[in-house]
Amino acid sequence: MKRSGPLLTLLAGLLLAVFMLSLNATTGTRSTTTGSDSAADAVSASPAPAVTATVTPSEPAPSSPAPSRSAVPDGDYAGRTDDDSSAVAVTLRDGKAVAYFCDGRDQESWLKGDVESDGGMRLTNKKGQVLTGTLAGKRIRVTVDMGQRNYGFTADRSLKPNALYRATDTVADTEIDGGWVLLQDDSQVGILKRDGRASPAPRIDPETGAVTVDGERLTARPVTP
Repeated sequence: MKRSGPLLTLLAGLLLAVFMLSLNATTGTRSTTTGSDSAADAVSASPAPAVTATVTPSEPAPSSPAPSRSAVPDGDYAGRTDDDSSAVAVTLRDGKAVAYFCDGRDQESWLKGDVESDGGMRLTNKKGQVLTGTLAGKRIRVTVDMGQRNYGFTADRSLKPNALYRATDTVADTEIDGGWVLLQDDSQVGILKRDGRASPAPRIDPETGAVTVDGERLTARPVTP
């Protein structure tokens, strides 16, 4: 009986050791599992990376073309002055105008300028001569200031394709410069200058602009602003 005591004590110690080993093994597994779950939870709980939106500035819309200076329609106007002494032609294109005053003998004037949206105009030249006028509907009313005298002029829109012609050329070493006003009754008023000396202009062909000057055939062409 004395020998069985130590043996039982040894056996009890072994059983206790086995129990403790088993308990540690179980506890370690649970701790590892718990740690793994915590890591997974930590990954899941991490905030998502911020997304930065890139805003591309939009290109400015193309600017629309500038409106025309004048809403007045294109047209040609020609007729005689109120005193029937001279003729005037006014040609309007794209808000601009060119005019020719001519007495058919030795007095003429070329003028140009802008046409306002209300039909008003003020045409000038380097000589200080001025044409002021107003276009209302299909009729134009102007006053030409030639410096020493003013001339009034009123005309309806011309039915001809063009009412104002000019020819410049050199014939036999002489500079030729001619201007013509074509009227509704098929008459013409013009001046032809040879080296600056004025005289009545010969008639041009209204269909082709052909004109003979000192035996040479020239071409007068429509004048536009």
